[in-house]
Amino acid sequence: MKDYLIGIGKRIKEIRKENKKTISDIANMANVSNGLISRVENGRTIPSLPVLLNIINCLEVEVVEFFKGMPNTNGANYIVSRAEENSLVEKEEEAIGFNYKFIFGKQLSSIGFEAVLLEVSPNSQREKVITDAYEFKYMLAGECNYSIGNEEVLLKEGDSIFFDGRIPHVPFNRSNRTARMLVMYFYL
Repeated sequence: MKDYLIGIGKRIKEIRKENKKTISDIANMANVSNGLISRVENGRTIPSLPVLLNIINCLEVEVVEFFKGMPNTNGANYIVSRAEENSLVEKEEEAIGFNYKFIFGKQLSSIGFEAVLLEVSPNSQREKVITDAYEFKYMLAGECNYSIGNEEVLLKEGDSIFFDGRIPHVPFNRSNRTARMLVMYFYL
């Protein structure tokens, strides 16, 4: 997992320097701290998906182009993600009852992807979001209603859904127990 963190940071630094921008320039445009940009560039942290997409936008590069420059696999026929390398992902401050845990991410050929475990608490609250990726969700436990555009779908344990994340969407939990799902983002 460490190579993925370093890869994102190196890619940000590479593009920033090519564009002759400082850490402060990118931090100001992305409305984040200089320290966050520095920690990302040095592989000490990975930003949340919305923050990363905002940073990429401030670098004036398309998401697809950004991920094309990421390192590929280590030459093995498989990739292992160890549980102890998983980390919590910071999300929107106004999101209540959403717990994202980053479990995997990699750039393979022309497809970048990330996997997170998402826990949605009963009575969770958040506005619909847009993700610049295709999304696959697999319900591990509990149930969630998923609002995608103007439609609503009930997902129960064992169900899965795949959709274009550019359509405004949000899960919400009307039950009395926490719902858990595996979420995979596919960047093309």
